[in-house]
Amino acid sequence: MPLHLLILGGTTEARELAGRLAAELPAVRVTSSLAGRVAAPRLPHGEVRIGGFGGPDGMADWLRDHAVDALIDATHPFAGTISRNAALAAAHAHVPLLALRRPGWVPVEGDRWHPVDSLAAAAALLPDLGRRVFLTTGRTGIAAFAGLDDLWFLLRSVDPPQPPAPRRLRVLLDRGPFTLDGERALLRAHAIDVLVTKDSGGPATAPKLAAAREAAVPVVVVRRPPPPDGVPTVPDVAAALAWVRERAAG
Repeated sequence: MPLHLLILGGTTEARELAGRLAAELPAVRVTSSLAGRVAAPRLPHGEVRIGGFGGPDGMADWLRDHAVDALIDATHPFAGTISRNAALAAAHAHVPLLALRRPGWVPVEGDRWHPVDSLAAAAALLPDLGRRVFLTTGRTGIAAFAGLDDLWFLLRSVDPPQPPAPRRLRVLLDRGPFTLDGERALLRAHAIDVLVTKDSGGPATAPKLAAAREAAVPVVVVRRPPPPDGVPTVPDVAAALAWVRERAAG
């Protein structure tokens, strides 16, 4: 029987990994799992399932029922719940687990970063930094900013947010990758004087940081949650592919 790999995906890296496996290791059966939070997700190559598992026990049952031989957690760096569930499920089902995590961003000279540990902490900091806020933290965390009625917000997200939300809010529906010229123009057009982002890492959404640096706009950066203990982690698709190749050969 071919090795059956489950990829917990939804990220650029997850889609790239599924595509490269199809091209380079076609004997490996690949199933990608998407959470279903985006209305029209970009689908990876191969088999796809959409929706939750019902917690770590439900995921462990799915791993056993579908004879999964290896599991790769390639979810968003802020998908802490699914990563914890994956670690528990893999241990219960005795399935090897690898985490694929793109490196976080690193500040450079000229950056005016204000690191915080949560969206709530970011919201508390905003009144001291600016009045016109560019939110790039996703639609699901918008409630953290709902009480800041004196501030104006531009939220960029793939899908529209649900209430509660800030009273003075404009929503821009868009999906990366974004360009530096586009981000410069966006900051100017909306007179943005503070940016809020999560440290998601990667090049697709990094141009906003360069645009903010050039414009001397302060950036509130929400730190990543810590990864589950004991889970081996690789920074790129090539390393994840090598991990799968070892298991397919063994």
